[in-house]
Order: sequence, then C-alpha cells, then structure tokens
Amino acid sequence: MHSFKSNKTSKPNISEILQKEGADGYLMHGNIHDADIYYATHFLASDSFSYLLCAAGEILLVSDMEKERADLESRVPDEYILTTSAFDYRGKAKTFKNGTLAYAMVLKEMLTRKNIRKIAVSYDFPAYYFDQLRNDFDVILIKTPFEKNRAVKSESEINNIAESQNAAEKAMESAVSMIRRSVPNDSGALVLDGEILTGERILREIDRALLENGCVGDETIVSCGEDSANPHGKTLGTLFANQPIVFDIFPQNKHSRYFGDMTRTVIKGKASLELLKMYEAVRGAQEAGVAAAKPGVSCQDVHNAVCDYLENAGFHTYRSGSKVGFIHTTGHGVGLDIHEMPSVSENNHILEPGNVITIEPGLYYPGTGGIRIEDIVVITKDGCRNLNRMEKIFEV
Repeated sequence: MHSFKSNKTSKPNISEILQKEGADGYLMHGNIHDADIYYATHFLASDSFSYLLCAAGEILLVSDMEKERADLESRVPDEYILTTSAFDYRGKAKTFKNGTLAYAMVLKEMLTRKNIRKIAVSYDFPAYYFDQLRNDFDVILIKTPFEKNRAVKSESEINNIAESQNAAEKAMESAVSMIRRSVPNDSGALVLDGEILTGERILREIDRALLENGCVGDETIVSCGEDSANPHGKTLGTLFANQPIVFDIFPQNKHSRYFGDMTRTVIKGKASLELLKMYEAVRGAQEAGVAAAKPGVSCQDVHNAVCDYLENAGFHTYRSGSKVGFIHTTGHGVGLDIHEMPSVSENNHILEPGNVITIEPGLYYPGTGGIRIEDIVVITKDGCRNLNRMEKIFEV
C-alpha cells in the first residue's frame, strides 16, 4: 500500500438519488477490489470496511489497525473516521461468539447514531448484513449512485488514465517489437533469439513493461490465427507467421487505481488479400468512430458510425444480429473499472466533456482470423482527444 497525506475534500453529493429513493443514507461495505468505495473515500484496505454517506454527514468505519492510515490517505475528514472499537466490536464478538454478527450489530449502532431509518445499499451489498439490518431498518437495494458521477472524469482522473495508457503503449511497443524481430522457421512458427516465440513469452514481456511503469495487467490478450477469431481468444503456445496476432492490453496503475486500454493487430509476413481488406475496414471504422465521438452525440450515433462504415465495406455487424464479423459493441467507459459507463453501444446516452471511452471495432471470421484496433478518447468541449499515439501498422 502507498502512503501519502490526502487532501481532505467534500463528500460526494448523491442527495438527489437518495431523495428520489426516499432513503436517509447510503451504506457501503467493501475492500481493495471495490472501485465505488475507493471513489467515495479515496481509501482502500485488504480487509473489508464500511462507509456511510447521508445528509447528516459521513462515517468511514475501519479497524483500529487501519485508523492511522485512513487519517492519512482517505478524503474523509479525520473526525468522521471511526474504528470498530468505538462501537465495542470486541465486546459484541464475545457476547455473540460470532464476529460477523458482531459487525452487523456495529453497523446497526452506527446507523442508529445517525438517526437513519431507511438505508439504501447497492445490489452487491453482502447478503448477511442486508438480512440482519432489515430486522431493524427499512433497507432498499439500488443501483450504485456513483455511476453518473464516475462517468464524467475530472482532469486529475484523465491524467491518471493517460498515465496508465502510456504504460499500455510501452508494453505494446515491446510486444510488437518481439514480433517484428522474429523470423519464421520452415513450419511458419516464429522464432526469436533462437527460441520459438509463444504467446506466454510475450505475456511475460508485457507484464515486465507494465511493472516498470507502475502498472499491472490481468487477463491480457495475445491471440494468434484461429484464436483471434474469438474476441477474447488467447494463444499461450506458438505464434505463427502470416496469421493475425491481436494484442489487447488493459493495465491498472498500482498507485492511482485507474485503467488504460488499447488493442493493436499485427502480422509477421504478408497478409492475405482477405485479411488486408479486413484490417483496412477496421482501421477506417475506428477512425469513423473517433471522428463521431463528441459532446451532444449519443453513444448509439458513434456505434452506428462504426457499423455503417463496416457494412458499407461489405462486412457483417452486431447491429444486424450477425454471429460473425463485428460481433460486439463499439466501446465502453474506462476509469477505476476497466468497463464502466458509458457503454458505446445501442443506447441513447449523450456524450459530454469528461467522458472517457474506448473505440474498438473488430472483425472476426472463423477460418480466417480476427482484427481489432482500440484507442481511448476523452470527450472535450468541441470533440475528442485521443490518448493513444502509437501507430497502427498491420504488416511488421
């Protein structure tokens, strides 16, 4: 865990959502894997902790062990950071001989102190605590109230995403360089420095490059040949010449927690006319999607621009229900989660400055292979800004 002095800032404003639901407050319970709780508190811990947000104030509830670090790192004012000992957790645990039940009693006492009668929780709130709380409170399930706020990024958030994207580019450059420097043997397998080049070997190089730039990658895609005809297909074994190789890298920065996301497709040797046509169509569709992404335009308009381009080039699309060709949506929001709002698909969400989205059309045909190209763009007041600088070259 990093340690730094946080700038204490005002609590998130979700009053309109709580008023609509008739709730007195919103209760969260999560840990290092919960992007919402980090967004609300700027604090993470391996062990689960709780956060209450209401009109009467807020409480960040942590263990005694995490109190000092929460004072330093979280955005919550120190006087609102409480420990479980303030609610006699240990005494309750001895009484009930059940630590989980004792924590539920702590949550009840915390809500009572804040005069909460009706509390909202998210769909993924722990079932046990939900069941315990509803014995004494009116508990309602709602979608995350931070969804809309998180969709519009601040300048600092955009900088965080750009930093992760820069790491992705460095890793991508290393991966493509390995393909460029490789040579095919008599069977068409790629060889680099005297060893067969495998997807697993390139994944190790990608991980190294990401770590050197403060990021980690999970589920990174290296996909060759027939595997590339599946959008999430992976090739751990031998990579071959004259077949498309898709690299999809989406790292998370270890410090800021924000993601990047980019995809490139390359081929070692000469591409067939069919693959060349596919690549040029995807590249043109990606450029059409980027050109369409601007404030006041719906996500559906951007998606349609991509589909129109591919269909005019003679390819099948997701829009027409095809099972081959372009078989997924155009993109998604990126931030503290790799997939978040807005979804660049058949929906009427209107893009606004601060939205950060991917534009990633692809074509996938079993027996031929797949092509995908992806950049991240930031919606600005008069268009969009592409966070990617890396060139798009198919034959390397």
